[in-house]
Amino acid sequence: MRGYLGRKFVQALITIFIVICMNFFLFRIMPGDPIRVLIRNPKISGEALERVREQFGLNESLLHQFFIYLKDLFSANLGTSFNYRQPVLDIVVERIPATVMLVGTATVLSILIGVILGVIFAWKRGTRLDVIGLSVSLVLYSMPTFWVAIIMVMIFAVYWQVFPLGGMGMPGVQYASAWAEVISQLRHMILPTITFALILVGEYVLIMRSSLLEVMREDYMLTARAKGVSSSNLLRRHALPNAMLPVVTLIAINLGFIVGGAIQIETVFSWPGLGRLMYTALTNRDYPILQGLFLLVTIAVVGANFCADIIYRYLDPRVKS
Repeated sequence: MRGYLGRKFVQALITIFIVICMNFFLFRIMPGDPIRVLIRNPKISGEALERVREQFGLNESLLHQFFIYLKDLFSANLGTSFNYRQPVLDIVVERIPATVMLVGTATVLSILIGVILGVIFAWKRGTRLDVIGLSVSLVLYSMPTFWVAIIMVMIFAVYWQVFPLGGMGMPGVQYASAWAEVISQLRHMILPTITFALILVGEYVLIMRSSLLEVMREDYMLTARAKGVSSSNLLRRHALPNAMLPVVTLIAINLGFIVGGAIQIETVFSWPGLGRLMYTALTNRDYPILQGLFLLVTIAVVGANFCADIIYRYLDPRVKS
């Protein structure tokens, strides 16, 4: 067990280091000058531009900038934002709760609903319920995220005015109590949460249904049924543990991307999370924030897959060998 976990841990570290290198050079080969985006005065002198470049360390060679970046990274210093003029770590930490609250809730709901519906549709395969459920899941899975978000805003926030238009609260409003503020945030969170859950639930339904149907065709399932094992025990003890393997992989990947946030969802609903921060940083060529966010997403995805490898050993005894 220790050797297995050790190998996986070393592989995870190597993956993170490779992504760190790619992140650094990827943003610097993007078209556009971050200083020109930051300073929009067309009459600024070349000397002034050079002083700004020197202030942010952009006047050095790429190799020198890379070594400085690695040194700061090992000291938990992600740099200073070009746009906000604040430490990147402070900005990212401030946005994490909003993203985890929104995307985390939507992901957990989609997992529960998708897995349960996938089991039901697989168990009732070939029936009208299965056909309708499969069709709806395919439609949900194929719809673009931004399109669904815009439609949800138009219907529930503009026409019916059931939910707020966007944001995390009412700007400029002084709440009577902390509880009133929490209620307002929950009302603002309902519509984007439902939208994101709808996008994900179809994927979980399709994977769970397909995986369970494949397991139910295995010889050991027929043998267990011939031995008189009840349907509930057959499903709970034999089918589900094996059918959950591809679902665990999908869950691990999606849970890792919670940290990155749903860029389109947060942008459409003006939700002040990591996804909207990433969109703003891309627009402004804010290299330090982009590097910090991509590093955070990488660690989350690699960590989630590392946890999935451990869970595999408990779901499938064949992994232990």
